[in-house]
Amino acid sequence: MEAPTLLDITRVGLRIGVLSFGGPTAQIALMHKELVEDRPWLTEEQYLRALSFCMLLPGPEAMQLATYAGWRLRGIPGGLIAGSLFVIPGAVVIMALALLYARFGEVPLIEAMFLGIKAAVVVIVAQALVKIARRALTGTAQRLMAVLGFIALFFFDVPFPAVILIAGIVGAFLARGQTHEPTGAGVSPARTLRVFLVGGVIWALPLVLALSLNADLLVAAWTFFSKLAVVTFGGAYAVLAYMTQEVVQDLGWLTTEQMIAALGLAETTPGPLILVTQFVAALTGVSQGGTGLAFAMAGITLWATFVPCFIWIFAGAPYIDWLAGRPKLTGALTMITAAVVGVIANLSLWFALHVLFASNAVEEAGPLRVLVPDLSSFSPTALALTALAALLLMRFGWSIPLALAVLAAAGGVAGAL
Repeated sequence: MEAPTLLDITRVGLRIGVLSFGGPTAQIALMHKELVEDRPWLTEEQYLRALSFCMLLPGPEAMQLATYAGWRLRGIPGGLIAGSLFVIPGAVVIMALALLYARFGEVPLIEAMFLGIKAAVVVIVAQALVKIARRALTGTAQRLMAVLGFIALFFFDVPFPAVILIAGIVGAFLARGQTHEPTGAGVSPARTLRVFLVGGVIWALPLVLALSLNADLLVAAWTFFSKLAVVTFGGAYAVLAYMTQEVVQDLGWLTTEQMIAALGLAETTPGPLILVTQFVAALTGVSQGGTGLAFAMAGITLWATFVPCFIWIFAGAPYIDWLAGRPKLTGALTMITAAVVGVIANLSLWFALHVLFASNAVEEAGPLRVLVPDLSSFSPTALALTALAALLLMRFGWSIPLALAVLAAAGGVAGAL
């Protein structure tokens, strides 16, 4: 078969980017249909091996899979086109939603509608928890790591990166199997080093510009979201609680309610869910400097979030076969995925408490640091909306955008009563 042209990759990549609703599972299925079934650009084996590789990387696996497909077909230019087009449609929509939310988010009717969206988010995160747990918790060690990860985060406020690091060390220690000699086309330490060096320089360019302009907020955004980009094992859900803690408590950019609304809106758009970082940055820019700063914040955040994804693929894709022969590395990444289940369980409970109760306080006793709700602030309306979301999403299997629309309308009606 003749290799597709860059124009072919652009056309199909744009189609995938526009239609990539529904989170990574739906996006991966869509790409399988487009790249394996409808046009034989990748074989089944190539697709599955690439998917397994991307699931072990930090960052959005579906976007990285699209980048890999473009790279395999037409090298780095193909990877840049396919990966960028997976992100751009959703980024355009997120920017528009952020500006609209900044303008109308405090209107009572809009606030009531967002209560419905927040209730849906509770169920969406719970669904993600179940799906990832089924895939990741394959043995007793993995289940124990998930429980310990939850306890460390919810009861002891251990930093998310520390949980990931410890899980990786434990996984490498427990790994069994014989290491095989490196294989795979294009494996070259010198080439890999060049990709990391050039990619790292490109990644840092906005930081250098922001520093030269003394733009402290842009420097803070690049630094924070770059840090997130290298610890997002398990997808966006895994880092949302950590991101919220930093953005709300430490940086003071947004409120907890705005963060939950950000995730709800990100669920309605095509592209990777980690675009929630762009929403956070744009909303911060609007509140601290207006529309111009919002665009600058969104741009530097997109750069910091997604440039590393291209680096991982362009440096690591030739090593897909090589990684299969490294049991300790594979074991480390497998245990990290198990820990992510505990991380998402913590996020799920955290979201539920903030949606169902208007007031929550952090109680401390020695090393314990637990979020405790004020029972008098319980919201029956929020509970009813959450039950409706569970019915639509889990019982009847509605699509996320449709369910979110219905929950927003239901929240608006409840607020008007």
